[in-house]
Amino acid sequence: MLGSDGTPASQLVVEHHDGGVVLVRLDRPKARNALNLALRHELATVFRTLSQAQDVRCIVLTGDETAFCAGADLNEYVDATTIEVLQRNMHLLWGAIAECPQPVIAAVNGYALGGGCELAMHADIIIAGESAQFGQPEVRIGLMPGAGATQRMTRAIGKFAAMKVLLTGQPISAAVALSSGLVSDVVADEIVLSEALRLAREIAGLAPLALRQIKELVLESMNGSLDAGLRLERKAFQILFSSADKTEGIRARLEKRAPVFKGC
Repeated sequence: MLGSDGTPASQLVVEHHDGGVVLVRLDRPKARNALNLALRHELATVFRTLSQAQDVRCIVLTGDETAFCAGADLNEYVDATTIEVLQRNMHLLWGAIAECPQPVIAAVNGYALGGGCELAMHADIIIAGESAQFGQPEVRIGLMPGAGATQRMTRAIGKFAAMKVLLTGQPISAAVALSSGLVSDVVADEIVLSEALRLAREIAGLAPLALRQIKELVLESMNGSLDAGLRLERKAFQILFSSADKTEGIRARLEKRAPVFKGC
């Protein structure tokens, strides 16, 4: 899609809020924010940039009131061959989001299906509206998830609940997603984004180095043994004692005032 000047039109809206909070909004409303290649590349570029920004403390990822993201744009898949899909290097585009060091909150209204559900699962916290739906319908078109759902969903909700979602392709409600452990919280549809931004501001006010270490260690816990994870946690805990934020945080608590964290 081209803009009026003939250059590629952005399919993302990026807003920088006070306190180091950044809002990233998918902006393909006519396609229910489906992920085409252009949007995938734009998402990767934005997340790589935000990952390097020292003043970015927390990121909120959202769509619109109707759909967070309804999945992949099937027009780009219907005639695609194995080699063409291989050469798209999709894992590198998804990796830009998965490897983001700052906490990421997904604010989900409406549909989060297929690649959209996988996109939400790349976040660290998911705030869902009461009417939100999550699912992996790929099996119904002769495919399977390709951006991590067989792994991330199984780790989030367990084998048997994940198998039902993955093997039937049927969506689940926000209430079921919450009870299964797929989402962090369910709120009224109209306050999903405001609640996500409120939580982002709260997180952004905390010590950035500690937040990054916590995120890294929690993600690592999904990949290795308990003993290895505990060793890494001890090392990260010890490293934080060299940070100015540690001293500021403790002094502020002892002096009964709000801390001022600087990420150093």
